[in-house]
Amino acid sequence: MTIMDAPKYDAARVKRRGQIISGTLIGVLVLVVFLWFFTGRPFDYPWTWWTYWAGERDVNQFLLAVESNDMVRAYAIWNNDFDWRNHPDKYQTYTFARFQQDFGPNSNANDYGTIKSHEIVARRLTGSALIVAAMMNGRKSHPLFLAFDRHDHTLSFSPFELNLNPY
Repeated sequence: MTIMDAPKYDAARVKRRGQIISGTLIGVLVLVVFLWFFTGRPFDYPWTWWTYWAGERDVNQFLLAVESNDMVRAYAIWNNDFDWRNHPDKYQTYTFARFQQDFGPNSNANDYGTIKSHEIVARRLTGSALIVAAMMNGRKSHPLFLAFDRHDHTLSFSPFELNLNPY
């Protein structure tokens, strides 16, 4: 094929190709915006959005289990091991008895008393952990800070607190 034998210009084909490219770009943009809203509008890189969603979901499920006094399920979520009763010796550093002392309905070890409600107010990704702040029982000060490990999906007490002051 030489230059003199070039195919005839097809305006419909060029228009269709432009529509396909622009439609694909708009679809990708709509998908990114949807995922941003779905994961809770984090101000972070898109590849970390899944961690925000998974961490907030696990903390929420954990606190709902504590509120309903289902300590066995709450401890399973805490350790990300729903079969923990078959090998309790694996969790000797933070035993179920100690867990019940910290989160049980008759607990004197926490500042919140019986946990009846919660609201997640902040979250921030630091290193390999997502720090989640949750207000308990409608309190307006001193939230509970939990750390969600994004590698093994376990919960723990946060080693530090987030600054909730917007200024």
